[in-house]
Amino acid sequence: MRTFDLTPFYRSTVGFDRLFNLLDQTSAEAAPGYPPYNIERTGENAYRISVAVSGFSPAELSIVTKENQLTIKGEKTANENGGKSEVLYRGIAARAFERAFQLADYVTVKTASLENGLLHVDLVREIPEAKKPRSIPISTTAVSAPQVVDHAGDKAAA
Repeated sequence: MRTFDLTPFYRSTVGFDRLFNLLDQTSAEAAPGYPPYNIERTGENAYRISVAVSGFSPAELSIVTKENQLTIKGEKTANENGGKSEVLYRGIAARAFERAFQLADYVTVKTASLENGLLHVDLVREIPEAKKPRSIPISTTAVSAPQVVDHAGDKAAA
């Protein structure tokens, strides 16, 4: 695995600490493979994260956003069949998991739904009006030539 030393960037830039910390995090940790997920772009400013959570009920899943991080957790309850049967072979993974996604600025979670074993989390980027580009009108008024004030006539009148 290749590692990068970002120290020179810390010394010569201001305000990019968060970006460099993200680069350090992603290069340092190996991405876990469970549970599998998809990230889709569903519109110009809309996204969807779909996580395969077969066997989990909505009560066993939690979705939390804090600052710019979305965390999806799943924990199975200890006794899932109520003691009525014993599992002879477990081929469906039911282990606890935690997935974290770093969100860009102004990206918020709109809805979450669980259907057919997939947890869908819909996100939207809502840029505030103050941050959106705006057009500045250009006026076409003619600039008048500077006027020369001659005070010589005032002295003669006095």
